[in-house]
Amino acid sequence: MSAPVAIVGAGAVSAFGIGWRGLGEAVAAGHLQPRESVLLRESHPGTLASEVPEIPAVLDAGNARARKLMSRAARLAAIAMREALVDAGFAERREEIGAWMGVGASGIAMEDVPAIVSASFVDGGLSLHRLGDQGLMACNPLFTFQTLNNFSLCHGAILEGLGGPNAAFFSRGSGTAVALAEALHALREGDCDRAIAGGADTALHPVTWAELRRDGFSAQGLVPGEGAAVLALARGASSRALGLLESCTAIAGAQAGTTPVSRELELLPLPRRADLVVIAPWGSPARAWLGDVAVTRYAGAAIVDVSLRLGDSLAATPALAWVAALDLLRPGERAVVLTLDVDGDLTVAAFRKESP
Repeated sequence: MSAPVAIVGAGAVSAFGIGWRGLGEAVAAGHLQPRESVLLRESHPGTLASEVPEIPAVLDAGNARARKLMSRAARLAAIAMREALVDAGFAERREEIGAWMGVGASGIAMEDVPAIVSASFVDGGLSLHRLGDQGLMACNPLFTFQTLNNFSLCHGAILEGLGGPNAAFFSRGSGTAVALAEALHALREGDCDRAIAGGADTALHPVTWAELRRDGFSAQGLVPGEGAAVLALARGASSRALGLLESCTAIAGAQAGTTPVSRELELLPLPRRADLVVIAPWGSPARAWLGDVAVTRYAGAAIVDVSLRLGDSLAATPALAWVAALDLLRPGERAVVLTLDVDGDLTVAAFRKESP
């Protein structure tokens, strides 16, 4: 039998602010509402979004110098990682702690974009050869630290001194579930005794939002969001346990077919029982499909749709749904978290809180 994996802490930053306790309750009660985005005001004025409020300096990631190297997602990830480690009491031997994160496309400062694009044109068209030569030379030397998405994990890991097994997975949702599944496997196999796992991203970078609009997601109800959330995990039983992580998986292309959901359910490896179902669909079509899955498979369970309040923050969406479920979970209950991302991939995670 596999060793139990306990959730011993969590950290989050979202439209709710910094912290995960109370997030699920606020979402379930409808206390959070999308507002006009400050980050998109110049490029896409009037866009309603789920945006992280201004971060107090005392709670920000690193120092001003470190933050110059960070993308928005990396900054949010570093905050969530720090909060999870503190919440779990992981103060010692941090060089042994594993770290797995789902990360998005990251993003550079917009002032660099015109210079890069202008230097990359040849005869009126974009030249990839010129981009790799003159284009990159036209940008800020710190460009690499901001734009490579694995730095959304690296910055926080460096700041917190983490040195165990680790990996960053590109994600628009499902990669974040892969990150948690990898952490669960590593803990059960004894690769490490403690780990953090989660996701961080923003759909509020002007280029990312322009892409989502171009592909028709905004017209189908996608509300852009941003945030980061991290679970702190420990192998074996723990007196600090907030719950147990039972399973996590990603199912590629789950919504790709047109077969009615009731016929597809037999093919989906979903947990059989749940008292609480937290769903996070990207928009209206996904909400109808995922809602049908939840109601059909888990009749009688309480269902909470976190995306109505937190929007879709791509790689961060599953992780924010996990911490919301953790906040709502009561002793003796099992929670199932279902998310459906813009690629049609389904993620499924199951948590349980033991009775006293």
